[in-house]
Formats: sequence, C-alpha cells, structure tokens
Amino acid sequence: MAYEIPVTQARAELADLINRVVYAGERVVVTRHGKPLVALVSADDLRRLEEAQELAETAEEQVVSAVSTVREVASAPRERQRFGIAAEHRGAGPA
Repeated sequence: MAYEIPVTQARAELADLINRVVYAGERVVVTRHGKPLVALVSADDLRRLEEAQELAETAEEQVVSAVSTVREVASAPRERQRFGIAAEHRGAGPA
C-alpha cells in the first residue's frame, strides 16, 4: 500500500520521501485536496511498470493480428437446419 502525503507537505519533505522510496521500498502518492496527483516509485518499480506495459501492448497487437486473420466460413446446411437458421449473410460480392 502507498503512503499518501499532501503536496504542500511533500515539498517540505522531498529528501525524506526519496529516501523512503529508495531505501525502504515504499511508494508515495502525492495528493492535492485528497486526490492523487503523482506517485514516487523506485527506478526498479518504474522499469517493471514499463516492461509490463510493453508486454501488454505486444499481447494486444498479437490478439488484433489473430482476429484480423479470421475469415468468414459458410455454415454447413445441417448446422443451419439444426439451429433453425433460415437465411445467412453472404457478405459483399462482386457488383
């Protein structure tokens, strides 16, 4: 859990907050009027966050790529009868 501190107090205690983050492994959230503004995290935490973001973006790209390669397959006549489908969409054909 992160330690929260108002921005006015954080200004006065910046050196101490940096030490808490670096040496004690704490995460500090600086607030204004009770709302989070910024977070102080260690350089290692930042690196891990950036790596996780890169992995998420790569996974998203792979999903989009996989979905875009899916092609339409016509239903077999037995399947249409089984599910009571009377018509099917054939897509745009030559005009």
